[in-house]
Amino acid sequence: MRTLVHVTAHADGRIVHRAEGALAVRQTGGATVHLAGTAAGPLGGDEVRVELHVLAGARLRVRTVAASVVLTGRSCTVWQLEVAPDGCLEVCPEPTVVTAQAVHRNEVRAVLDPGAGLLLIERVQLGRAGEAPGAWTGLLHVDRAGRPLLRHETTLGPGDVLGPATALTSTLRVPDDTPAGVLGAVVVLPLAGGGTLTTELRDRL
Repeated sequence: MRTLVHVTAHADGRIVHRAEGALAVRQTGGATVHLAGTAAGPLGGDEVRVELHVLAGARLRVRTVAASVVLTGRSCTVWQLEVAPDGCLEVCPEPTVVTAQAVHRNEVRAVLDPGAGLLLIERVQLGRAGEAPGAWTGLLHVDRAGRPLLRHETTLGPGDVLGPATALTSTLRVPDDTPAGVLGAVVVLPLAGGGTLTTELRDRL
């Protein structure tokens, strides 16, 4: 199944949206929308594309109503984010649970204009309770003010280089001036173009 979601936030508070496939959009606040699943999945062969556009001076908060459970087979989700000057976007979905024998790829491609703000939180859990882990790959591709800000790829699953960790929390903040640091399983990486990427690896979320 192919799923497409398109949301545009305007500076006057209007949010225009449309959706087709396995997701629906519900406006739950003045600048907030929730994505709700209308079918199980993603399943093998499913492709999900979410396009979020924040116009100049607008704000948009995107949430989901429940965790996304990725079932058997290969599937892919692509987030296309565009934030205009003085716009602010927060994307904080519930966790993605990748079940046994599932292979999922999650791509985030963001274009930020000067003065734009972005908060992106991703949480991934491989396997349900008592279940073998699936495999997940996450790509972050972010440009800011016409220049590359971040190119980052993470792979979790059997045989990956990150060892036995089966849970990941990744937080991207732009702008942000938190200094570099390591505290237990939490690593803060400042970005040369402004902002930070914070990652945390654990056995369970």
